[in-house]
Amino acid sequence: MLFKRFFHFFSKDIAMDLGTANTLLYTRKYGIVINEPSVVALDAQNNSVLAVGKAAKEFIGRTPKRIKAIRPMKDGVIADFDVTQAMISYFVHKIVTGLRLVKPSMVICIPSGITQVEKKAVIDAALLAGVSQVSLVEEPMAAAIGADLPIHEPLGNLVLDIGGGTSEVAVITLGGMASAHSVRVAGDAMNMAVARYIRDVFRMEVGENTAENVKILLGSALPQPNAPTLEVSGKDLLTGRPKVVTITEGHIREALREPVQAILNTVLHALEKTPAELAADIHRNGLLMAGGGSLLKGLDQFIAGETRLNVFVDQDPLTTVLRGTARAMLDRKTYNSVFIN
Repeated sequence: MLFKRFFHFFSKDIAMDLGTANTLLYTRKYGIVINEPSVVALDAQNNSVLAVGKAAKEFIGRTPKRIKAIRPMKDGVIADFDVTQAMISYFVHKIVTGLRLVKPSMVICIPSGITQVEKKAVIDAALLAGVSQVSLVEEPMAAAIGADLPIHEPLGNLVLDIGGGTSEVAVITLGGMASAHSVRVAGDAMNMAVARYIRDVFRMEVGENTAENVKILLGSALPQPNAPTLEVSGKDLLTGRPKVVTITEGHIREALREPVQAILNTVLHALEKTPAELAADIHRNGLLMAGGGSLLKGLDQFIAGETRLNVFVDQDPLTTVLRGTARAMLDRKTYNSVFIN
C-alpha cells in the first residue's frame, strides 16, 4: 500500500497522439506539452539524432547528403521502427524531468484499422523509449471523448477523424464502436495530390512543405468567395531552373477532388453498414469532424450536402484526439471499456 502511494506520487502519466503528421503529448500536471511534426533528422553516417519535430521539419527537401530528414510514421502506422522509438524517447525525455525512480506510463491513440503487428510495434517502440506501461485507444473513440459526445449512452454517435495518414469513420454507442471504417487517405494524400497536380499542369516540381502550405492556404472542397491566388516557387521540369507560377483556389480544389471523394465514400460506406436504430440517432445527432484534415475549407459543407446530415467540426480539431486520450488516461474507471489492450 505504501509502495502504491509512493508510485502514484512520483509517477508521470502521459497521453500521446502519435500521428503521421504531428505528435502531441499531454501530462497530468501540465496539459498539452508537445505539439510538433513527426519528423526526425539523422546523421546519415552514424544515424545519430540531429533534430526532432519543428526543427527537423525545416530540413525536409533541404538536406545535404550527410543528413536525412525522416518521417517515421506513414498512413498512421510505424514505417521506421528505430526512428519512431528515437522520436518517442526524445519527446518523453523532454517532458519527464527530475526524479526518475519510476518510469512514466503512457496511453497512445492508434488508427482503428491497423493490424495486431502494427499495434505491437507501437507498444514496443514506447517501451524501448523508456515507458513502463502502454495502453491503446482507437482514434475515433478518443475523438468522441475529446468532443464530449455521450459515448456511454445507448445512442449512435458518428465520428470522422481526418489525420495525416488515415481518415477514420466510426459509429460509437454504449462505450464501444458498433462499426469502424478506415481509409489511408488524409492530409498526406492531399499534399501529394497538390504536388502531383502542380507537376502535371504547370510542369513544375515542388517540395513536400511547399505542397502542404499551398493546401493550407488555397485548399477547399467547395468554391470559396474572394479566394486568393498564390505565387508558388519550384523547379521547372523542362529546364531544371527555378520557376514561379500563379495558382488559384480552383486549381487546388481540382487537385483535391479525388482524396476528398475518397473520404466522402468512407463516410457513405459507414452509413450503409449502420443498423437502422443507430442510423436514426445519427440523423438526429449529426456527424462530428475532428483532425487537421477537417479544417479543409468547405469540407464540412460538402459532406453535409452529400450525406444530408448536420456536420459540425470540433472547436479545436487538431487536439480533439489527444484531449480524449488524456481524459481516458485520467479517468480509467469511467473509460475502462475504450482501452483495447
